[in-house]
Amino acid sequence: MESQVLMVGVDTHKDGHSAAAVDGLGGVVAAIDVGADRHGYARLLRWARCRSSQRQWVVEGTGSYGAGLASFLAENGEVVFEGDRPQRRKHDAAGKSDQLDAIKVAREALARPHHAIPRQRGKREAIRVLLTSRQSAINAYRQGLNQLYALVVTAPTPLHERLIQFKGERLVVACGRLRAGGDLETRVTTISMRQIARRLHNLQAEADAYERQLDELVAEVAPRLLAEPGVGPITGAQMLVSWSHAGRIRDENAFAAMAGVAPIQASSGRIVRHRLNRFGDRQLNRALHTVALCRSISHPETRAYIARRTAEGKSTREIRRCLKRYLARRFFRLLQRLDRP
Repeated sequence: MESQVLMVGVDTHKDGHSAAAVDGLGGVVAAIDVGADRHGYARLLRWARCRSSQRQWVVEGTGSYGAGLASFLAENGEVVFEGDRPQRRKHDAAGKSDQLDAIKVAREALARPHHAIPRQRGKREAIRVLLTSRQSAINAYRQGLNQLYALVVTAPTPLHERLIQFKGERLVVACGRLRAGGDLETRVTTISMRQIARRLHNLQAEADAYERQLDELVAEVAPRLLAEPGVGPITGAQMLVSWSHAGRIRDENAFAAMAGVAPIQASSGRIVRHRLNRFGDRQLNRALHTVALCRSISHPETRAYIARRTAEGKSTREIRRCLKRYLARRFFRLLQRLDRP
């Protein structure tokens, strides 16, 4: 058994995974294809252990097809990093295969100074599932509401005049109380509106149930987070999901960069300024943006800060960027202390 440290890159798929082990110089030691199940995971681990006593794993798609493998390796004491999709070159002379992709994953990992650690499962994964399910219900609700608006615009005149004044929840309630009658067009339109309204009512109840569960989970995991001004169960849950666990993100600067609130230079000539960062985790960025807006309305210290910076000549966007960067720093430090008394 060799003592050199091997970097094992894994290209993950629905039914099978391809892995390649490379040495510190990027030379390929071996490659293998296994099934995407526990038998395949065990076979892959035995294969890697036979080639070196020291290994680091870079698994592509740890939030999707690689989630099972990453969890299995972590349970067995392996060092697992999160791998990005390898860069594809057009008209690559080396060709294309899953094992070649695995080699690229491993080699690209060797060139990086910092490696991302996969997100934690357990309560954090439960919060992510609830967030995703709630967002799906909200999106379906918006789509159904837009459909109602479109039906009202083209509805027969009696229905149109009766419903055109309503918006949002009032329109849903009004459509849910409709009674079929009149000619064929009116009856069909009325029945369709009523069915859509009932569906929207169920979707709203579903989203509310998800939010109640999120409130309970976030309050259990991070009560200090919910105590912060402007932080609710949805924004708090998103921060927990993006942050995951202590040690995953090395410092507050990395957290700000991940959230897309790290300042970007936009200076020119004698003008020295920064602009908003439009990269990173956009869901986390939206959570920080929501908190910043809430504090801008109802938090005295934030309102005083905005007034002071406005007097200094800062624009609204620049002030908002500064607020979001401050919030990223504050929430990162708070999250890092979750496990402490």
